[in-house]
Amino acid sequence: MDGKSLKHRKCAVDSCNEPLYNFKNGRFCEGHLDLGQKCGIVPCGRDIHSPDALTCDDDSHITWHKQWEERFQRLSFPGVQRVIRRQAEGENSDQPRGPSLQVQLQALGDMPGEKVVHTFKAKSIHCLQTVQWACGVPIGWGKCYRSESTPQVLSFINKIWAGFPGARPAFMVYDKACELLRHIGTQDISDPWITTTKFIVDAWHYINHRSADILCRTRCNPAPRDGSQPDLVLTEVDDDGVVHQTRAFNTETAEQLNSWLNGFESQLRQMTDVNYDFFVHVLMLIYGETVEKRVVSKGRQLTQEFWDEVHGINVDA
Repeated sequence: MDGKSLKHRKCAVDSCNEPLYNFKNGRFCEGHLDLGQKCGIVPCGRDIHSPDALTCDDDSHITWHKQWEERFQRLSFPGVQRVIRRQAEGENSDQPRGPSLQVQLQALGDMPGEKVVHTFKAKSIHCLQTVQWACGVPIGWGKCYRSESTPQVLSFINKIWAGFPGARPAFMVYDKACELLRHIGTQDISDPWITTTKFIVDAWHYINHRSADILCRTRCNPAPRDGSQPDLVLTEVDDDGVVHQTRAFNTETAEQLNSWLNGFESQLRQMTDVNYDFFVHVLMLIYGETVEKRVVSKGRQLTQEFWDEVHGINVDA
């Protein structure tokens, strides 16, 4: 399971999850269209000073909006590159750093510029959340609207398995598995997830988790070597007769799906919520079929005997 920054636009009101009424150049959902006649600085609430304006007649609001436009509305890719290059040249540190764009806005009264809440443009959902089987075939997907928070992720997996409580996976791999497990235990110690599923951190992220986090180290280790999780770690003998341990499953299937989805990011960003949902669902079906074909080509598909056992069919009868 993982989140991927594939977005579509939504209402400019931060607490609203509704789609835009006008996806061409709108800012609000149908229920908040009246806010188009109000000052875009929250929580001012005064009427705009002219039909095409986005603020009231307060000079400080007008000035702040103009600076915001200069910073964000006219940024092109070459312009962003120039800003990053100039910021890098101004750094005195010799330490290597990745590129970062630091856009600073003037304060509005006592409020720092980056803390000012406004509705000058439509907002976007935070990410696309996906969950897949260990082989890579997608199980389901959902959307996180403001952040990939543990309450939203828990709500997401609850919806996925709402009608199939007996089919919950024995293991679930997630880069923030320890935080999710901690949240579940804090909210309800009798939550079925605690007894049905072991939440583990994927191998790549696990190496960066704090060694002092006892919950993470004892409950979320993707490959414990003490024999406590034989379903996660296999003992194999190589061609030279050397015995070694190896992971039973690929814990990076979510990252691999995310990598495949990169090619559709620009198209999805411009879609309405309905087209976005339909397109994502089709992508999941296509990716699932691709994975299934790859599994079959390697001769690793589940046998008919397996399915007979699942469905309770007695082949010897």
